Amino acid sequence: MISLNKIIQAKRAISGFVYKTPFAFSPKLSLLSGAQIYLKKENLQRTGAYKIRGAYNKIANLSDEERAKGVVAASAGNHAQGVAICAREFGAPAIIVMPESTPLLKVSGTKALGAQVILKGDNFDEAYEYANEYARERGMSFIHPFSDEFVMAGQGTVGLEMLDEVADLDMIIVPVGGGGLISGIASCVKQVNPNIKVIGVSAKGAPAMYESFRAKKSKNSKTVRTIADGIAVRDASEVTLAHILECVDDIVQVDDEEIANAILFLLENQKIIVEGAGAVGVASVLHSKVKFEKDAKIGIVLSGGNIDVQMLNIIIEKGLIKSARKMTIKVTLVDKPGALMSLTDCLKTANANIVKIDYDRFSTSLDYGDASITITLETKGKEHQEMVRNTLNEHGFEFTQLF
Repeated sequence: MISLNKIIQAKRAISGFVYKTPFAFSPKLSLLSGAQIYLKKENLQRTGAYKIRGAYNKIANLSDEERAKGVVAASAGNHAQGVAICAREFGAPAIIVMPESTPLLKVSGTKALGAQVILKGDNFDEAYEYANEYARERGMSFIHPFSDEFVMAGQGTVGLEMLDEVADLDMIIVPVGGGGLISGIASCVKQVNPNIKVIGVSAKGAPAMYESFRAKKSKNSKTVRTIADGIAVRDASEVTLAHILECVDDIVQVDDEEIANAILFLLENQKIIVEGAGAVGVASVLHSKVKFEKDAKIGIVLSGGNIDVQMLNIIIEKGLIKSARKMTIKVTLVDKPGALMSLTDCLKTANANIVKIDYDRFSTSLDYGDASITITLETKGKEHQEMVRNTLNEHGFEFTQLF
């Protein structure tokens, strides 16, 4: 494991630049789970993610000559921004290689921090191979996002801060992709108090570390596909796996629906925005993937908040439909004056608010003299939607519910 002394040294190194983020009690999540849940809000960190900790510690430990030659990193986004801002702080040139599918928010954010961005490959691992070669050819220092002792020691400072705030934690739940964050935190925690359980959470669409943990040997995935792009790592690192096998008690998985549900829960109930990777720990609790005693003190790491706005919009829309707070129906009316008003009056009696309406009288699928109305409504749950359907039936409207 990473020595506690190295993690303490990392804490000293980063203290003047990296934020000490809040570690706050969550009343609503605690009530739902039956445990005492605390959230480590690394989504409020500089650059919006914990990655800055490891990046700063690594660059701080380079020589002046190495920093002058510049640094190279491969990242889906958060490590990129961490390396970029830290390189700028030390006056070192930075080249960041990112997968071609990286959200625009993370690309533009990295450029704004002074780094040169190269888009290469379909996933992190392809970008990583190119970045490694790029650094070797130019004699630059490669800043690995997880398989590096200085990086892992920097990430381990998250664990130190959590224990500083709540020393008697029973469990810490940590997102797992490449394994750098959990390696650092677990190394720290197990040396301070071996009785604290450390649980990793990975995305089902990126199962490499989960399967490697089960097999106790490195197992790579053929492909990765998950909304949690921050932990979408195809190949398991033997370096971090060794730390994980030594220090981590278990790893569980959550799927994209569960991750999306956790993102929406945190947005609505905690008033905070997290990305997919940052929400997996909460998803594991909401969907009972982790076992714990009643009233156990549990810390959950919200690793980042850099979610693409379009993805957030999709998650909100799907969440509203799934929770029966939005419905869309298609109604066939006789195309005559007052027909639409009779429909809207009917919906008014059901207390359903119209948010979108489309009136089509020209579709070739309609009978002559008919019109098709597609209407989206705000509703207040399943019982309210049932009331809307009953009211339409009572008034003789022919309709289908699209979703």
